[in-house]
Amino acid sequence: MQVAVSGGKGGTGKSTVAVNLAVALRKLGANLTMADLDVEAPNDHLLLGVELTNEEPVNQFMPRFDYSKCTKCRKCAEVCEEHAIITMRDGTPFLMPTLCSGCRACEIVCPVPGAILEGWRTIGHTYVTETSYGFTLVTGKLREGEERSMPLVVAAKRRAAEIHENSGGIFLVDTAAGTGNTVSKAIEFSDLLIAVTEPTPLGIHDTELILELGKLMEIPTWVVINRVDLGEKEKVYGLAEKYSAEVVAEIPYSENIVKSYVGGKPVVLTDYPEAEIFEELAKRVLRFLGGGE
Repeated sequence: MQVAVSGGKGGTGKSTVAVNLAVALRKLGANLTMADLDVEAPNDHLLLGVELTNEEPVNQFMPRFDYSKCTKCRKCAEVCEEHAIITMRDGTPFLMPTLCSGCRACEIVCPVPGAILEGWRTIGHTYVTETSYGFTLVTGKLREGEERSMPLVVAAKRRAAEIHENSGGIFLVDTAAGTGNTVSKAIEFSDLLIAVTEPTPLGIHDTELILELGKLMEIPTWVVINRVDLGEKEKVYGLAEKYSAEVVAEIPYSENIVKSYVGGKPVVLTDYPEAEIFEELAKRVLRFLGGGE
């Protein structure tokens, strides 16, 4: 069973909810694999206090030209939707690597066998880390300066899914902020979407975007309101009702959560009163996945 934790606006506490939910689920005896698919800014390992291990590169196709065979027909440049291939006045092709999406269209249309050769570049890495909390964390991390995160999200989710298939239990996915294609890919095939928001104007605006995405993808959606005492939570409840979602938890603005964050210890493992919020959320998730809710 796959559970995705997401949220339209960045900085709402999405990762805090995901990490504490994971630890709470494990405390309740659930088998769990967690994937941090916020590949541009992965921080679940920081919240869990673990070092990333078992690094594997994620490579993307990048064409190389054999100019001794190239006929300078310009077809590779004409077919490149990303405009990553430009040609000189005489038709000689030249590649701008950062624009290349690795689609291989140039290779397909090239009329001369061997004129375009396979090249590769590393766009990021995936990691598999055994946490001290009894579950595996899979992390995707994009290289600095890279603009295309989708291949890395796919690779990290695939690596996590393989581990999950062998171990079973719950597949918990922590996505990037926003509602772009990488978020859609991350929550794809989820049995439950947990949208984390805050009752501020920007938070409320982006809540509607993630609820709309959940509706389009036909995923049952819950809402967790973080820093609930900082804004107009009634508007969040109104949006949830509009999209047939349910508000399942309210988290107050809390110095205790900040202290646990700084200390590298999930708040659900402390004796702070906020721990009960995540414990109850975990119990609710288990009831839902078990068909009891």
